[in-house]
Amino acid sequence: MKLLEKIKTKLLAVIVAIWSWLNLKAMGDRVLSLWARMGQKWRNTKLHKKLMAMEPLQRRMIIMLCGVFLLLGLIFGFNQLKTFMIKYFISGVGLPPATVSTMEIGTSEWQPKLSSVGNIRAFRGVELSPELAGLVAAVPIKSGQDVKEGELLIKLNDTSDVAQLNSLKAMADLAKVINERDGQQLAIQAISKNVFDTSAADAKSKQAQVEQQIALVAKKNLKAPFSGRIGIVSINPGQYVNSGDKLLTLQTLDPIFVDFNLPQNNAEQIKVGQEVEVTTDAFKDASFTGKITAVSPKVDTNTRNIQVEARLANPDKKILPGMFANVNIKLGNQVKLLTLPQTSVTYNPYGSTVFLAKPTGKKDKQGKDILEAQQVFVTTGATRGDQVAILKGVEEGATVVTSGQLKLKNGTPLIINNKVQPANSPNPKPQE
Repeated sequence: MKLLEKIKTKLLAVIVAIWSWLNLKAMGDRVLSLWARMGQKWRNTKLHKKLMAMEPLQRRMIIMLCGVFLLLGLIFGFNQLKTFMIKYFISGVGLPPATVSTMEIGTSEWQPKLSSVGNIRAFRGVELSPELAGLVAAVPIKSGQDVKEGELLIKLNDTSDVAQLNSLKAMADLAKVINERDGQQLAIQAISKNVFDTSAADAKSKQAQVEQQIALVAKKNLKAPFSGRIGIVSINPGQYVNSGDKLLTLQTLDPIFVDFNLPQNNAEQIKVGQEVEVTTDAFKDASFTGKITAVSPKVDTNTRNIQVEARLANPDKKILPGMFANVNIKLGNQVKLLTLPQTSVTYNPYGSTVFLAKPTGKKDKQGKDILEAQQVFVTTGATRGDQVAILKGVEEGATVVTSGQLKLKNGTPLIINNKVQPANSPNPKPQE
């Protein structure tokens, strides 16, 4: 059976080949016949006779030029045919569909506010230095200790200064006694007025020397100029310090200031007494409230910003000077605004746009509406977390493309896949 099948297949192949050869030979004969007839007609034309009457060189040039023009015409015709076919196939296929995510735009409560970043500054803060050089005699404080105003922080060796003070006090007491005695003698005209005035001046001079020495002794005792918290103490008894050396830091932590800047176009909205809310990266779940205490009377010419100062209550002394802070200033009551994820808006030099998913009026095989993309211009407002406010351009309830819009243009068919949506939180928190 297999042998018969092979013989049958080969016979059919031979018959088909013979038939094809006969057809090809017949077609070739017809083409040759047609070519011969066209050649005979060409030789009978006046143009052929004129061409043959020309000089051989001139005739060859004309034939070459005609061949070149014919070749160029064929190339041009081929390109036009190719362009036409490409346009024909593209118009037949249409735009390929794009997979996007969408959401219906709606309103949400929005608290108008100004946002900025600032630096925490102590209510009072200073780096303490001695006015005089000397040997450290005692350090009665510890690192991180809270101290009161006037409390002794560092005591320098003042033994010789105190001895000098006692000597000057004795001389001042003697001068005072002499002056009092001269006053009694002047009353009975026993001495002249000049002698009395000299002793009075000497007594005042000696008392001034005493007060000067008292001040000198006081400078050997470094005391707290105000209440606050001491920093790290690295000074030890027996250590020699020079005048002006930075020995300690003293900071008042409650209350505490935050300094921040705002653009000059917000100058009208900033007022002393406005409430501010401050958050820090150190305490992510805590916020601190305060009020604006001062607004700079000038605008920085380099940045065109206004410096603002706010004071915060810090009873737990969590916030420390030098910390980075996020500052929000509340402006008026809450309002309702249309909001979208920021990823749904495409920002361009000529304006901001979003893509809407519009029904075409047609149904797919499953009976669902076929949607297509429509690009519209929008006016955006303030941002809040992952959201942006839309002031103009779309209406509530419209279906907006939230991701995948970079591959869209007007009329692109859409395939909706909302399994994954972009972030749309008004208060996003970093993921650990």
